[in-house]
Amino acid sequence: MPELPDVVVYLEALDARIRGARLERVRLGSPFVLRSVDPPLAEAAGRTVTGLRRLGKRLVIALEGGLFLVLHLMIAGRLHWKPAGAKLPGKLGLAAFDFATGTLVLTEAGTTRRAALHLVRGEAALAAHDPGGLEVLEADPAAFGGALARERHTLKRALTDPRLFSGIGNAYADEILHRARLSPVALTDRLAPGEVARLFAAARATLLDWCARLSREAGGGFPEGVTAFRAGMAVHGRHGQPCPDCGAAVQRIVYAGSETNYCARCQTGGRLLADRALSRLLRRDWPRTLEALEERRAQAPGRGGTSARRTSSSGGVGASL
Repeated sequence: MPELPDVVVYLEALDARIRGARLERVRLGSPFVLRSVDPPLAEAAGRTVTGLRRLGKRLVIALEGGLFLVLHLMIAGRLHWKPAGAKLPGKLGLAAFDFATGTLVLTEAGTTRRAALHLVRGEAALAAHDPGGLEVLEADPAAFGGALARERHTLKRALTDPRLFSGIGNAYADEILHRARLSPVALTDRLAPGEVARLFAAARATLLDWCARLSREAGGGFPEGVTAFRAGMAVHGRHGQPCPDCGAAVQRIVYAGSETNYCARCQTGGRLLADRALSRLLRRDWPRTLEALEERRAQAPGRGGTSARRTSSSGGVGASL
């Protein structure tokens, strides 16, 4: 799912292309992408774009007359900038927004349609789409600590809760926690003040660094190839690869279809995190530490035995992430 840095770079590219431009029409490739009925979508046609903003992971296109187009890309939704009047692509095309300057195309890979488009009138109606999470890049340490302490969760779950923090998802939460040297399953109500300060600094630095990096990579062009797995990430999507800081193999937790990547040496004091299913299956055979895992791998036939493969692909954690 596109997260804060991805959405920021999308908005930068759109601002350069459609601010002040007239929205000629909106074409729907799938009627299911439109999730609102009042005001009717036809009311957006002919209105000038007055601004763009981010609302959590949503992109907002402000139109004259107090109307707002709200785009939620969900997991597989992506935006593309095409010449004016471009044809919607086959099965992937959900909507096209035609401007005199070009056409913004919304696509979604896969067969499940989750991306959503809303047209709302007025700031109050727009605010109803805001989950309410704290904007980390606009917050101070006290506000960050307050948001973190609102509910008792693991750090990974807290960072990805849109009601607590705005725009952070699975990928950048992994990167933030690695930078902060904190376990993804540490509990929010058990952090020392210094750890909260470290997490705040890591969150800001990670988000700012990736906003700047993605903007440089776009180089004034429209950002294609938006993905949750990027070269240069420290741990996210890098299971089994060396941690860039210590060289230990990056580990993973899989829970309820969501994957968390972490470095045991940097973040958990060398302790491996086990999921309910796998640790229950292996019981006493489950390697508790990175050293035990490496020893088991070394003892496995050809360093590629069944037991090594089973333990190196560890899944989730006993507590919900």
